[in-house]
Amino acid sequence: MVERKVILSGMRPTGRLHLGNLHGALDNWLSLQEDYKCFFFVADWHALTTDYTHPEAIRENTWDMLLDWLSVGLNPEKSTLFIQSEVKEHAELYVIFGMLTPVAWLERNPTYKEQQQELSHKDLSTYGFLGYPVLQAADILIYRAHGVPVGRDQLPHIELTREIARRFNYLYRRTIFPEPEALLTEFPVLPGTDGRKMSKSYGNCVYITEPSESVHKKILTMVTDPQRKRRSDPGNPEVCPVFSLHKIYSTEEDQAEVIRGCTTAEIGCVDCKKILLARMDARLEPIREKRRKLEVSRQKVYDIVLDGIEKARREAKITMELVKEAVSLNHDLGKGRD
Repeated sequence: MVERKVILSGMRPTGRLHLGNLHGALDNWLSLQEDYKCFFFVADWHALTTDYTHPEAIRENTWDMLLDWLSVGLNPEKSTLFIQSEVKEHAELYVIFGMLTPVAWLERNPTYKEQQQELSHKDLSTYGFLGYPVLQAADILIYRAHGVPVGRDQLPHIELTREIARRFNYLYRRTIFPEPEALLTEFPVLPGTDGRKMSKSYGNCVYITEPSESVHKKILTMVTDPQRKRRSDPGNPEVCPVFSLHKIYSTEEDQAEVIRGCTTAEIGCVDCKKILLARMDARLEPIREKRRKLEVSRQKVYDIVLDGIEKARREAKITMELVKEAVSLNHDLGKGRD
């Protein structure tokens, strides 16, 4: 039997996930877990790189995110789900990689200065922020992953991971680490309720497990084609944020009906939104129901995560034994005893 290749991915714990997270990442994870040996982790140490002054929400955000992962269908019998900080080998490998990673490699990372500018209200002049791509490399290589699903903006990080793997293997003359491939995923950009990209920072999100009544209220007040000011005005679905959601949730027949009705003004924006909401409810209600059940049986979730942590630790320990042997840190202290 051919052993399945390893896939690694993670998310920072930012609380409940929105539809952009569902269709941009989780749908892909659900597909990958059918064919690969998958490790999916909560990147709580990474959350500290930008929120080290206010870490209060990390713990609750971690459990909110794990509940959402399980609610959408990540299967602990197929995927290993765990919390990064509970597997100390990530940090151990991070330290060793830090010893051999040139500072110039980190400073040339294009997202380093971009994020400093975007988050200029935070003090990111820290060692942890400069070195977080090395921690990412440790996250990936501790499981000797063959692939990492990412968007184009993360390609420099995967290339750095490949460089670190090559450098380690070359320096210590052992092929311990594979050079992981970027599994390029074209994440759909979902519009938020104000028409901009759905983002928590914009306050325009629809959340995966948000109650139906709340979702209806948000969608019914969502911006539409700006040129369609009156019910009698014909519209253009291709410039309407609501129609972008139709492309994800609605059938081809529904979309054809909306296009015809909108462009001829036979239906209004409220009619269009009601068609969408029926389809959204059909997709999201089973997820909401599963989340409700999980929330009343938290011990089951804890047990799933504890099991995932143990599985991750077993894999990580095997890698660290190989690494310590390579860098001569496998001190056999038992030999000196009588």
